[in-house]
Amino acid sequence: MKTIVFMKKKVTGLAMFFFLCTMGLLVKTDDKTILFQAFDGRGFLDNPKAIFEVIQADEKFSNYILVWALNQPIELSGSKVIKRRSFAYYYYLVKAKYWVFNNKMPEYLFKKPDQIYLQTWHGTPLKRLAHDMPDTGMTYYRSQQSYQEMVTSYDKDSRLWDYLVSPNSFATDIFTSAFKFPKEKMMVTGYPRNDCLINATASDIVRLKKTYHLPRDKKVILYAPTWRDDAYSLKGYTFDLKIDFTKWHDSLGDDYVIIFKPHYLISNQVVIPENLSDFVKQVPATLDINALYLISDCLVTDYSSVFFDYANLNRPIYFYMPDFESYKNRLRGFYLEIPNDLPNEVCQTQEALLTAIVSEQFELKRLVSFNKRFNNLQDGLSSQKVIKEVFG
Repeated sequence: MKTIVFMKKKVTGLAMFFFLCTMGLLVKTDDKTILFQAFDGRGFLDNPKAIFEVIQADEKFSNYILVWALNQPIELSGSKVIKRRSFAYYYYLVKAKYWVFNNKMPEYLFKKPDQIYLQTWHGTPLKRLAHDMPDTGMTYYRSQQSYQEMVTSYDKDSRLWDYLVSPNSFATDIFTSAFKFPKEKMMVTGYPRNDCLINATASDIVRLKKTYHLPRDKKVILYAPTWRDDAYSLKGYTFDLKIDFTKWHDSLGDDYVIIFKPHYLISNQVVIPENLSDFVKQVPATLDINALYLISDCLVTDYSSVFFDYANLNRPIYFYMPDFESYKNRLRGFYLEIPNDLPNEVCQTQEALLTAIVSEQFELKRLVSFNKRFNNLQDGLSSQKVIKEVFG
């Protein structure tokens, strides 16, 4: 069944490529149209959002047409919003002079010589990517790609990139290896999406806590785990939540509130016990996580790159990795030495994690050293730097 679905996608992709080639011959490129998209249209998010907001506020772009492609269109001031995979979407794919995307695009993408593709990507890598991933013989992703098919799909997209945003020199070296992308075409500027973390004020945080109806007298823990390559169905990646929130409540008591944000690729629903609804607040996977960073007092994650961004706030980070050995040795492998390169130790059991949180087992000096290595470029001006380079 999965093989049939994969073959249908291949045939559809080939047809779409020729369709876009034909449309590209008929539609002239507009030098003042910019197409934005994040995470395959899942939301108004991430680096494209940060770049859009600065462009929208700049009078020099007042006569530009700003277009956002979303799976579920919303009202968005200063932008034309279109539904992804609609005729309007394909029309603007060939009409827009500039593309601002943050993840690998489908293989059918067709780009004209006079178009400019700004790939912002979406994180400093902890786990290995593309060509750096081990060829274990397993299939990757729910599309059932082999290792070679997977890296080929990355190559087809990266050959179209005119620019790639890098958050730090560490990521620059990795992107060169993983994507086979030349360093001279990278912009090592820090991530635009982190500008708001640097520039946020105390009043901004108070306002956000009111928006999310969070109690002012409790500490807020943001729990943001990622997906696993070997756990998926036809609907998407599945996640086995190795968490017992009842135990969390027993250990943390009424002094804490948990915000649980699953990864956007996770398709199955995690059910929170009804009696813990005041203790655990689950938010949509497609919600902009930057606001959650700002309103939380600490972060709990596993292999997600969210901790690189969160570190900018100089707040405690805890790592819960119950499947550490299998993830390291069988699935992806890491670019960092774990746990030495992390801003905290790794907890492999719930008991160890909860003890670490309650006893505040966190060294600020270790975080300061981490930020010097990975966040030294985050000065609140990354969006402006990218825009100046790409749009002059």
